[in-house]
Amino acid sequence: MATKTATKKPARRALSIHIGLNSVSPAHYEGWSGDLAACEFDAKDMAALAKTAGMKPKLLLTRNATRKKVLAAIRAAAKQLKSGDLLFLSFSGHGGQVPDVTGEEGDKLDETWCFFDAQLIDDELYLELSRFKKGVRVLVLSDSCHSGTVTRARPVAGSAAVRRSKMMPPAVASRTYASHKAFYDHLQKAVEKSSKSAAAIDPDAALAHVTVSGRLTDIAKVCKAAVLLISGCQDNQTSMDGAQNGAFTEQLLQVWNGGAFTGNYTKFHAAIKASLPSSQSPNLFTLGSAASFAAQRPFTV
Repeated sequence: MATKTATKKPARRALSIHIGLNSVSPAHYEGWSGDLAACEFDAKDMAALAKTAGMKPKLLLTRNATRKKVLAAIRAAAKQLKSGDLLFLSFSGHGGQVPDVTGEEGDKLDETWCFFDAQLIDDELYLELSRFKKGVRVLVLSDSCHSGTVTRARPVAGSAAVRRSKMMPPAVASRTYASHKAFYDHLQKAVEKSSKSAAAIDPDAALAHVTVSGRLTDIAKVCKAAVLLISGCQDNQTSMDGAQNGAFTEQLLQVWNGGAFTGNYTKFHAAIKASLPSSQSPNLFTLGSAASFAAQRPFTV
């Protein structure tokens, strides 16, 4: 009698992209270089963690962290990954703002990641995440500032000199936008045109500038992948730089403890949050059907 052979499940694939910028191009940011100390270290440490966990990491540091290269890396991952696979995306650098010209933001400002040659608007990142196939798990860790207001919390007086803010100064943001208005306005309108659901989207969620609330239900419905986002701070706070790591990344690594941490993502976020001061409180949000993803041990392939 013939015996049945068990069908072997295909191995899950895991990719990771780690972006760290210790400065940006003054040519685009109106003379501002945005010097930081630890962002490249953050990216390298996240890449090392990913490799140990069985992922294939890609590093994009400072001059190589351009809009073109980052978008190309994310899009390549979206094409390669299938249901059950994992993308780990980390960013360490400045957060900025541009005026919202498509009417989605209550405060009339869109949040950005500051890449070397130009900013990536949160609308754009949301669109990229929405292109991942159903069942793909996407983890995003953002050690940067993503405020929804012009006035943000400032570094505590007397803090160590190495604890620099990862906030692009509002005056720099204003000058940069004024000099490249057509470019940034076009990006927002192109995303709106590409997404039939643009009017219903709160794109802040794409950069983890979110709160857990019912008003974000519509976002989950239009995202096929399971996306989990952990940010370095709340929308009215500032993420801080450091000597060897940013404050958020430093605490994340301590909680992870070389892999000794055994809880799930929810407990991981809670432990990181508990180890940081009240002036910098990491946020957590999920998009898509991510309940089972959030219940997994962090960085599980």
